[in-house]
Amino acid sequence: MIKSKEGPLNIEQALSKYIQLESISGQEQEAGEWFRDLCELNGLHITQMGDTNGNYNFSASLYPLSSELPNIVLLNHIDVVPPGDIENWEHPPFSGTITDTEIWGRGAFDNKGNGIMHLFSIIQTLQKYGDKNMPYNVTLLAVSCEETQCTGGANYVIDNFLDTLNPIVVIGEGPPGFNGILKWDPTQTIFGVSITNKRPLWLELSLKIKTSAHGSITPLNYANKGMIKALDNLIEKKQKVVYNETNINILKQLGRMEKGLSGFALKNPRFFKAIITPQLRKRPELFSLFSNSVTLTSVNSHNDVINVIPDEVTALLDCRLLPEQTNEEFLEGIKKQLKNKDITVKVIQESPITETSDDNTMFFKEIVKAIEKNYPESENLSVSVPNYNDASFFREKGINSYCFTPIPLARYYLEHIHNINERIPRGILTKGSQTFFDFIEGCLLQ
Repeated sequence: MIKSKEGPLNIEQALSKYIQLESISGQEQEAGEWFRDLCELNGLHITQMGDTNGNYNFSASLYPLSSELPNIVLLNHIDVVPPGDIENWEHPPFSGTITDTEIWGRGAFDNKGNGIMHLFSIIQTLQKYGDKNMPYNVTLLAVSCEETQCTGGANYVIDNFLDTLNPIVVIGEGPPGFNGILKWDPTQTIFGVSITNKRPLWLELSLKIKTSAHGSITPLNYANKGMIKALDNLIEKKQKVVYNETNINILKQLGRMEKGLSGFALKNPRFFKAIITPQLRKRPELFSLFSNSVTLTSVNSHNDVINVIPDEVTALLDCRLLPEQTNEEFLEGIKKQLKNKDITVKVIQESPITETSDDNTMFFKEIVKAIEKNYPESENLSVSVPNYNDASFFREKGINSYCFTPIPLARYYLEHIHNINERIPRGILTKGSQTFFDFIEGCLLQ
């Protein structure tokens, strides 16, 4: 139990209350203030790092930041994605409903569940070590607009408070434990700890072709036709499989867990590419780690009149690049694949190449120990992930950042993240929080 203005809260009640405070990206202040007050009420030292919607951020620390101790930072975000069609939710998205088996609502996993586990683990640390002189500070860092990657949030914190925060390592959101990976034992739970990630490159394509506007006579060429042909050239092209040091290491780690000929091939991926590559293409969650991706997310001809031919059409592409892929080379490839020199390609958002975090540090080893202690039947992997999150900004500064979520989740729960009916099973948060605590304790006692 922890203290709150509403009375004592267990970990599931705390998450339920947090979910009830709607915090769609750009509207985080109310939920952020509640979360900050909860941290302060339980004895943590608060530093405000932005106090407006779209930039509401705070740190809650074991010791004051003025102690200047190297800091173990547990990073989470207050904001959530919109709920979509509310009518399609079994329980309202901001109800925080607790049933006999599940906790429902937007943010239950992404990312309020992590935030609450961080809080409970640091309070446990405070109760055990708060009156002792330890070698590290430990800080919960809650930020805004992770989902929209605005200029507030983690960007603002790093630009204005990085020296004050003094992070020696950052622990961010990452994959939970899940099964279905190993061929010989599909029930085996595997926890991936992310040391790097693919980078987003968001593009806008535009094509302008002046034509007769009336739809009764089809021109030889017009904007919609040209764009659709170009997009077909791009989207239908198979993405090249790229083997790099990180994803080859993933295969080798899987090979040590797998049995038979499959295990032997995975242990020697360079020699068995011809066999492994077709199998990767059948597994989107693995294939995404071996290829750059291009996803068409919008086509807009700026026209709602059926018998008018528009002069302009735009399309949006969500591209995700492997860690070593340069933006410039990838853009050149996009332009060639479109096969239409009249299409203008504009970069909406890009991110720089960052170094992969070192998976041979004391901090990484303590993560693995904590997972093994709480989930002794599980396996661990050092991995890359296809998604981009705020930990990447710290990697840009040369700070080792590791991303994981120490709770097991069945695959059908993963399908509801950023979708309708997001929820998590009851009974998993306590062990997740304990895993974070065991990681923290292992670091403090080094």
